[in-house]
Amino acid sequence: MWEDWKSLIVEMRKGSVRGLARLITRVENREPGWMDAMQMIYPMTGNACVIGITGSPGAGKSTLTDRLARELFDRGFKIGIIAVDPSSPFSGGALLGDRLRMKEVSTLDDVFIRSMATRGALGGLNLSARDVVKIMDAFGKDIILIETVGVGQDEVEVVKAADMVLVVCVPGMGDGIQAIKAGIMEIADIFVVNKADQGEADQAVADISAMLELSSDETSSQVPVLKTIAATGEGVLDLVTIMLKLQEVGRIRSSWHEERIKEEILSLLEKEVAYILRCRWDQNGNLDQAVKQVIARKKDPYSIVQEMLALMHLQ
Repeated sequence: MWEDWKSLIVEMRKGSVRGLARLITRVENREPGWMDAMQMIYPMTGNACVIGITGSPGAGKSTLTDRLARELFDRGFKIGIIAVDPSSPFSGGALLGDRLRMKEVSTLDDVFIRSMATRGALGGLNLSARDVVKIMDAFGKDIILIETVGVGQDEVEVVKAADMVLVVCVPGMGDGIQAIKAGIMEIADIFVVNKADQGEADQAVADISAMLELSSDETSSQVPVLKTIAATGEGVLDLVTIMLKLQEVGRIRSSWHEERIKEEILSLLEKEVAYILRCRWDQNGNLDQAVKQVIARKKDPYSIVQEMLALMHLQ
């Protein structure tokens, strides 16, 4: 089993797109040995710039991502794109339609697009998205774009995976105000008012700029607010120029970097512990028994969890 993983990693490192795709699939599906594989991959990472693209549904994130990828490709960068789509709460499947909106770059050499379902994860990102970022990094991608699902204000999880975050808004839908709420203001490195050919684009820029001035202190640098029309490419050239300038200045703030690593360790630990406990409880029948007790109103979920934690000496 481990030899299969090793040969797949070697194939990926030699530049095989097929090997890259298969490796991502196996890690995303959490096949046995995936964590050992990621341990082998980790020393090969740390070279790519990861850019998160987030914002409300209908803001044109996929079209903008397509345009950004094309411009970066034309400048000689090797691009990876992770497009996260919402998944069905019943089947776990997703439409994964981002490829349809990224026709221009999907056939280019050195551009690799991976669509992923959220699989119930909150905050706009699949739990394994960070692993996929590392695999693309190890493959040799220079810039990795993560387009999140577009769930609005909850979509702050992307900052834990990205070196730079673009928050995409559209005029005339209250996005200028929405962007100010619930932590979105804090995660943005660049605000993009897309579909700027519509009315109220200047007003949206003014609203965001005004709130940025109120929320920032004198020592902090102003977050850029740009207008784009992704459908035609207008404004994309200026946006890419500013993105690359921010990258050169120093894309990773040390405090964010430490928090991201801490968060990643805790997330992995929580997920693996939960998986191990669930497997153990399924095998010994304790979980089914607990469910029946709750249905019969003999116990409640809270006391059952406390009992389980006491058995593991965690309480």
